[in-house]
Amino acid sequence: MSSPAKSQASKLKQSITGPLLFLFILGDVLGAGIYALVGKVAGEVGGAVWIPLALALFLAMLTAASYAELVTKYPKAGGAAVFAERAFNVPLVSFLVGFSMLAAGVTSAAGLSLAFAGDYLKPFLDVPATPTALIFLLLIGLLNARGVKESVRANVVMTVIEVSGLVLVIVLVGLMLGRGDGDASRVLEFNPAVSPGAGILAASLLAYYSFVGFETSANVAEEVRDVHRVYPKALFGALLTAGAIYILIGLASSIALPAADLNSSSGPLLQVVQATGFGVPDWLFGLVALIAVANGALLTMIMAGRLAFGMAEQSLLPAGLGRVLPQRRTPWVAIAVTTLAAMALTATGDLGSLAETVVLLLLFVFISTNLAVLVLRKDKVEHQHFRVPVVIPYLALASCLLLLFQQGPEIWLRAAILLGIGLVLFFVTRRIQARNRPASKNNSEVEKERLES
Repeated sequence: MSSPAKSQASKLKQSITGPLLFLFILGDVLGAGIYALVGKVAGEVGGAVWIPLALALFLAMLTAASYAELVTKYPKAGGAAVFAERAFNVPLVSFLVGFSMLAAGVTSAAGLSLAFAGDYLKPFLDVPATPTALIFLLLIGLLNARGVKESVRANVVMTVIEVSGLVLVIVLVGLMLGRGDGDASRVLEFNPAVSPGAGILAASLLAYYSFVGFETSANVAEEVRDVHRVYPKALFGALLTAGAIYILIGLASSIALPAADLNSSSGPLLQVVQATGFGVPDWLFGLVALIAVANGALLTMIMAGRLAFGMAEQSLLPAGLGRVLPQRRTPWVAIAVTTLAAMALTATGDLGSLAETVVLLLLFVFISTNLAVLVLRKDKVEHQHFRVPVVIPYLALASCLLLLFQQGPEIWLRAAILLGIGLVLFFVTRRIQARNRPASKNNSEVEKERLES
């Protein structure tokens, strides 16, 4: 392997260090998935919540390994769309991969905005959910436009708070168990309505949403210092840390409450804290949950803006999305457009259906990325990068197909509509580019004739 080459010039500022990247990924993974969906996981599998969480971690790690190789090999904004362009060299495929990622990002942000405006907010403000979600997304967009450094620093504070909330749940249930309360036997109970295997697979689909977010880091790779060295450590470290916390949360939740109680609550971890009987104020834990949801939305929208910027740089989206603020060097047009799209999506469903749509869209992206690793194995670059054992991408592909066929028809329809919008946008963009090419050619010919004369 050759020595690292000098980084290519970038319009984006390299301001993200290894620790900031670790917290970026950890904060994006530790979000509304565990705070809002752990009850739904229990509804599918029963008290053995930790099993689908552990399985989802394993499946996510397989695809994360492919990202580690490709991000360190091609550290450019755009992520999976850039990988697909290099591997397949088919503009439509590259666009669909990038647009699936983009659609997943704004759909996730829409779901998180509704979660923010829901039950966790009620101890503070009893306000209509949709207008509150729109205001929330607007504030996220303004922070995002201010700069990635400011956004990632805000993420550091919010990540510490949300991890503290999850640790609080684990500690309180541990103390509850120590005094003889709770029921540890529930952690091995399964939903009697379905077979254990079917319950674990169905629950793993929801649990997988709790781990998606790691892929967003590929879209800030161009802003990471010494990316080939720090990215794999930050990625795997953040996923393993999140997985350990999630598994402990799954165990704690089942010890504190029966699966039926968890499933019936829209704020399951708040119910767990209340069940411990230690008198933690509802407003305090509600605030922690709101911060967790806000952090996930912030990081998702950072990804969406950078992805749109990267696709514009690759001529997959209109060039206007590649504009940056002169002083702050942030892709302000891309941020504005993705924020508006997330606002529009808040009217299309609840958190559960939006979460499943996100997973389906991301599975298309992950299939493409795992294939790209295999296709690009012979492509040599003149700098060091992470290299995954060749069996891992094959296992990752199998895991994606397994989860893909767990989706229901309603979710497939939603994803199809979103991708249909993407196809329309793709062909409109291509037509505009084709219309502009002759004019550019004629201008060049006129200039050439002028110089010759």
